[in-house]
Order: sequence, then C-alpha cells, then structure tokens
Amino acid sequence: MFTQDHQDWRNLEEGRIMPSELYTDQPYFIKTGDGAWLCCVTTGPGSEGRPGQHVITMRSRDQGRTWEDRNELESTDDPESAYGVLLKVPSGRIFAFYNYNEDNLRGVIADPGPPFYGTSWRVDCQGYFVFRYSDDHGVTWSTARYKIPVRLMDIDRRNPYQGRIRFFWNVGKAFLYEGAAYVPLIKVGNFGFDCYTRTEGVLLRCDNIMESDVTKFRWETLPEGDFGIRPVAGGGAIAEEQSYMVLSDGSFFVVFRTIDGHPACAYSRDRGRSWSESRYMRFDRGGLMRHPRAANFIWKYDEGKYLYWFHNHGGQGFQDRNPAWICPGVEADSPEGKVIRWGQPEILLYDPDPRIAMSYPDLLIDNGVFISETQKKTGRIHRIDEDFLQRMFQAFECPSLVTDHVLYEGPGPKLPALELPKFAEKEHQLQIIGTRRLTAGFSLEFGLRPGAAGVLLDNRDGRGRGLMVAVTGNGALRLEMSDGQCDCFAESNPGDVTADRSTHAVITVDGAAAIITMVIDGVLCDGGERQFGWRRVHPAFSSPNTAAPWKLSSEVTLFRVYGRALMTAEAGMNAAVFHPAEEA
Repeated sequence: MFTQDHQDWRNLEEGRIMPSELYTDQPYFIKTGDGAWLCCVTTGPGSEGRPGQHVITMRSRDQGRTWEDRNELESTDDPESAYGVLLKVPSGRIFAFYNYNEDNLRGVIADPGPPFYGTSWRVDCQGYFVFRYSDDHGVTWSTARYKIPVRLMDIDRRNPYQGRIRFFWNVGKAFLYEGAAYVPLIKVGNFGFDCYTRTEGVLLRCDNIMESDVTKFRWETLPEGDFGIRPVAGGGAIAEEQSYMVLSDGSFFVVFRTIDGHPACAYSRDRGRSWSESRYMRFDRGGLMRHPRAANFIWKYDEGKYLYWFHNHGGQGFQDRNPAWICPGVEADSPEGKVIRWGQPEILLYDPDPRIAMSYPDLLIDNGVFISETQKKTGRIHRIDEDFLQRMFQAFECPSLVTDHVLYEGPGPKLPALELPKFAEKEHQLQIIGTRRLTAGFSLEFGLRPGAAGVLLDNRDGRGRGLMVAVTGNGALRLEMSDGQCDCFAESNPGDVTADRSTHAVITVDGAAAIITMVIDGVLCDGGERQFGWRRVHPAFSSPNTAAPWKLSSEVTLFRVYGRALMTAEAGMNAAVFHPAEEA
C-alpha cells in the first residue's frame, strides 16, 4: 500500500490543521443540515485544565481546509468549560454538551500524596454537565445554558464530598436510538497521584429530545442501580472514556480504557439499562487486545462493519500514543444477540517524532472518510485512503494472494541479487546536509517447515551490514538489520515457530512509520510478556542492502520479497492461501 513514490497520508503532518488557541482537545465534528462541517473543540491559552480553558465551535464548508463562524460557548474569562460533544437530531437542531465549573471552585480535595498533596487544581472535571443548542446549523447558539440532572450513585457518595460536589467528564459521542438521545458521562470517584483513581461510565438518556422547549426534557441516568459500567473483575479501579455503538439488532456495545494494559468492553441488550460483565477485548484470531490508558473509539463504517481506534501495546499509563492503530470489525450472531468480531490491527496515523501523542479522534463520512485527532496542541483532520479500509475488510470476506510489488518469489536454486528500498538519504538544501526520510518499506514472506530452526535468510557482508532472519532457540522469529551505523531488530513471541506444523510468517519494515511488525500465521505479534509487539526503526537507518549474496535456508519452503510494506490484512490473506484447509 505504501511505496517510495507514494505520499504517505498516514503522517500527521499531512493533515488539515484546525485553528485553536494553545491547548487543543477533543476536535469532534458532524455534518450539519446545510452541508457544512461543525467542529467542537476544547481549547485555551494554557495547558489542559488551566484557567481560561473553554469550549468553542466553528464551521467549515470545504472539508476542513478553512473555518468560519467561530463561537465561544463559554469565554476565556468565564470559569472553566471543557470536553464538548455534539449531537444533531432529525429536526436539524444541534446540541453541544460539556462540563462547566459554574461555581468557580479553585481546587478540590484529592487523595493525599504527590503531586496534589491533598488538593488538586483540576477544576474542569466537576461542576455541572450542561448544554447549549443551535437552530441554525451552529452559526449561533442559545443564549442560555441548561443543566442536565445526573443521578447520585455509589461512586459519587464515596468521593471526598459525599456527592455534594461530583467529579466527571466526557469524551464519548452522543447518539440517538428509537427517538431517544443518549449522552455518555464518566463518573470520577477520586483524584490522586495518577490523575483519577476510580472511574466508571454512565449514559444520560433523554426520551423527548425532539421537544422544542428544552426545559421540558426528561433525563434519566443509566444503567439502573447504584453502579455504572465498571472495570473488569480483578483488574484496576479505572473504567473510563467509554465509546458506544448501536448494533443492527439494537444491542449497545461499549469499549473503554483501563489501567490493566487491555481495553475492556460490554454489551447491553436492554438499551443501556443493564450491561454484561465487563471483559477485556479480544481479536477474532489471536489473544487479548492491548492498550494503555488512552482514548479508544469505535465508529460505524458501513452496515455491520465497524472501525476501532487504539494504540496496540500493553502499557498501563498515559504514554506511548504514537502510532494510532485501527482494527476492522464485523457483526456476528451469538446466543445473546449481535456481537463484533475484530480483525487484525493496522497502523492508521503516526508522527515521525515518537514522543508526539495523538488521541481523542472522531470520524465523519462525507464524500470520503475523515478522521480528526489532536496531540493536545494541534488538531488536524485526515482523509483516510478508502482502499486501505476496504483491504482490511477483505481479509474477512474473500482473502486472495497479494501479487503486486513482488521483487522475488521462490525459493529457487539460486537467489538473484535483490535491492530493497532505501529508508533515508542525504538531503542537500542551501548547502546544508541533512537526512531526508523516504516513505519506503519492504516485506519478507516465509513458509517454514515444521520445526524450522537456525538462520533462514542472510545477506550480511564482512562488516556486519545487511539483514538476517533466524528462528531462536525458544521458537521466536528474529530479524536483525544494520547499515553499518544503525542496528535494528525485532522478534516475535516465543513458540511462534513449532515442530507441530508449518509456519507462515511476514516480516514488514515500514520505513515511513519507522516500525517493524511480524505477522505469524495471520496474527500480528503482540509482544507476549513485552509491552510492544512491534519495534521502531532508527530514524537514521538508511538501508539493509549489501553486495553480499542472499543465502536462504532449506527450512524455507516459500519465500517472497515485496518492494513495499504489506498491510497486516494482506499478510493475513497470504497466510490464508498458505493454510487453505484451516481457513475453509
């Protein structure tokens, strides 16, 4: 999908920048009744949670290239407002729901200990959950704001104020079902060393959202009972940033972040009044999904088809949100109702700087597929390549062998001299020599005999330059590369190559994203006990090419070299062709 002469749309720097102040969060957008895009952003002159933080909206008539009709729902001079989400109802009226520190508190009681020492300055996650509305497609908004009553629950009564002051926020998109509006809310029990120390999710349901007089709205807090959507039993105390989807049979699905190294999910078969026991998300093939304490979102792509944004590693904190990964999901039947089967992950967006942390995305389909994101300073909108999305779902529907950009297919009696794409080259500009990164990549595909061992592929020269692929003593597949200055390596999980069966493996070096992945029998390596199943390529790494001959082991029954980086789905389709009986 990505070759050296292809402009890489996945690079954050290719996105369309949205205007804001210094801090930029949750750039969510919808299409209005007059065809414009309306975006709601939390912004401010300082960092997250600082005074001046407020919610704004703006409109675009050219798919995010330019913006107009900027409105401050609350100003920088007002108490903090934050975390706005939009909802359009059939009449065309648009609602913006957000937090508002109406009482202008300047601190709240926190758990003792650093960094808060008993008092937190974060006052943007308490106060009242409010809304304003627009009847002219977001050009102007109601003068008044309106409070939403939220039912007191156990997590509120156990906070330091016994519920007199409540802690909460939201990142999830509001939605409609059978004429009722559902607005997500995250209840917070306590502030502590690692931000919030106890959280759970609820839905605020309004069954008469089409009523013209907003003061007559009827609100209830779901689920019923004294507890919201809670963490997985035996896990940590965090269940937050819930993202919801209504399936084709009316079931509600929710996914949320934890501090357990895995995202969690649940289903409701009674419109949010009760939920199944929370459990960790799983791939349809493979094990548990892995995800840190970062936003993860589900979106509808087509009838019965869904997309899931996450970060695909087992961290338990807020770090490592680059790259963003995406999974395809398809509906399937179960005894309880519809469920979602999740395919293998793909790199969706990345920044060349691995420390950049992108999050809080949104998706809009409007003559193309567009995704917004922010790294808390710059919000952007990205047009997603639709062939990329369709190729992901093809792995579910009709797998076929990938035949383009094949540099070599064998093995034959003798390998030819192969030249792989370069990842970096010198750049001369105004007599200044620098490094120019290229959007190049390659993939190595292997079919291995049962019990394959030792060095499988080697083109290293006498100076150690080149690449080597081997099976380690514990049955892992290992890649080593060197250009003479920079060394890179990656290794699959122990036991991936066994004596029980033949093995199909694809090693992909994605030079644009600077990431190495391994797909074993159609399943992307997750790292096992390691936090990451993927590895980064050194930014200065140039090429594994050498003048030495390519040597291939007799343990290899199939060998292909692709002059581009294969998608995980493409590696999976090739695995299905290699193991046809298992896929039947």
